[in-house]
Amino acid sequence: MENSADSESSLAGSVTNHPAVSEDSQQADSIQFETRKTLDLHHSASSSPDLKIRPSLPALEFASVNLSRTRTLPLRSPKCTPSTLPTLQGITFEVENLERLRRWILGLAIVDFDHELGPSLSCIFPLLPLYPFEAENIAFSAFPDSTLFKEGSETHSFRIREQAPRLNQRGSSLFDGRRGASPDGFVYGFSHFNQVKAPTSKRGYSQRCIVLLTQHPYPALFCALLSQLGPLYHSHGDAILEVASHNIAKWPPPLPGTTIELGFLGSVLHVELPRDMDEQQLGNVAHLQAQPERDSHLLACSPPFAAPSMIHIFGASLKHLWSIWECLVLCEPIIIFGRSPAWTSMAIWWLRDVFRPIPWAGDFRPYFTIHDREHSALVNERAPKAGLLLGVTNPFFEKACSHWPHILTLGGKSSVQGPPARLAGPSPGWKTKTHQRYTSKDRQLLQLSEATAVRGNTIALEEASFNLRRHFSSRSAALLVPLNRYLNTLIPRPSEASRTDTDLRLKPFNNTNFFASLKAHGAALPFKSSSKQREFYERWLRTPAFGLWLARQEDLVTRTLANTRSRQSQ
Repeated sequence: MENSADSESSLAGSVTNHPAVSEDSQQADSIQFETRKTLDLHHSASSSPDLKIRPSLPALEFASVNLSRTRTLPLRSPKCTPSTLPTLQGITFEVENLERLRRWILGLAIVDFDHELGPSLSCIFPLLPLYPFEAENIAFSAFPDSTLFKEGSETHSFRIREQAPRLNQRGSSLFDGRRGASPDGFVYGFSHFNQVKAPTSKRGYSQRCIVLLTQHPYPALFCALLSQLGPLYHSHGDAILEVASHNIAKWPPPLPGTTIELGFLGSVLHVELPRDMDEQQLGNVAHLQAQPERDSHLLACSPPFAAPSMIHIFGASLKHLWSIWECLVLCEPIIIFGRSPAWTSMAIWWLRDVFRPIPWAGDFRPYFTIHDREHSALVNERAPKAGLLLGVTNPFFEKACSHWPHILTLGGKSSVQGPPARLAGPSPGWKTKTHQRYTSKDRQLLQLSEATAVRGNTIALEEASFNLRRHFSSRSAALLVPLNRYLNTLIPRPSEASRTDTDLRLKPFNNTNFFASLKAHGAALPFKSSSKQREFYERWLRTPAFGLWLARQEDLVTRTLANTRSRQSQ
């Protein structure tokens, strides 16, 4: 499959019955993304909260091809060759609408379980160019390795590296701008998996996922969308894909730092977008306890709200969270075993969140499978990459990653989370081969968290989870206090600006001078001793996170000084 990506014909076009994009298929390419100025819809596509979803829609299998398209549901394309991906038949999308949609998401995909091939991407809407290995990666990442229920649903997420578009012989992209580049080079998938009994199936169950593909790491927002879209799709079918897509196409652009109203499937969401991906979005406890407000007012980058609480997910490791946080900010690789992709996704998004406001310089995979194209690059006999968080549910990884320095297995020692199940990895808890803690625990917070895990109700569990998140987010901010203090001494003074005509820049960072400042002024973190304090910062200055932080500070200071000089010269 990977070898096929080396030729232009490996691109899987997402238009029904058209061959993959290549030099010899320009006619199909033009048809594939033909500009349509009118839409032939059988229902309203407004993003208004007045949108009504009819409770009963005609069954897909009974739709007659002799009827007007305005009176039938969108039909799936027939099964295509391996070089093409099916989409919805008879549904056109104006170029302007497609461009507005792609500001938020790349598309909505349907993944079914094929008894011979396994998970298979059976539909994607709107049209989205994908290489065959990308479609396979999405399909396997959308499905859990195993299920813990006979009937039910769950939501999880995954992160896969974006494949750079290949160029044809004329030097232009095969995608031709139809699939916007991701800001961080990754595609994020949010999957709603559903399993119901099906006597006619060989497995006895029907399994299907609806997957939202996007370039934005907004877990709270997209999980909230799937909580509405998933059940409606499994009830009403493909028609909802079209409605949801047109809703999203009507949204305003996702401008950083704004709070916007988004209409979606009959509801209105108030969404706060971060100024950048390293901004902390914490909210408050009162916001969490107001259920209607929590559902309609979202902090886009915050971890998704779902049961069970983080107190239960980290159950057996609560007393080790301070060691886990230190390994996290020191960019140590951590493999995380969970009972389901939903659990690993929630845990890794939570860890990614408490890293803020430190710039993220590593890699994280909320749910990672052995079928991922980067499996051999990330899981091998060599030492794992710095800053890598890997969420897994397959027992294979226990042996394959036995040499990793830090292993976290989610869950508690008791069965408070549900019925007993065979879990991947070691027994729940935290195991480290190399780390010795530098900072002191907040023992009052730990005791409260442990007590809540045993006796707390839903509201108490959510409040305790929020308090843990706020505590470790504040520690991440406190880590930067000595660095920001020393950085202020490196900014050129106004008197220096008047003595030179060259552009002013931040003075070089000197480790010796920094540690002299640290010794004189101390740190904001509660270190066990001064020697532990120095050792911690010696290690942190060698992490990729420090390099990225310093580069951003240098850029910020340079731009600020240039703007100041420009105003003074006017």
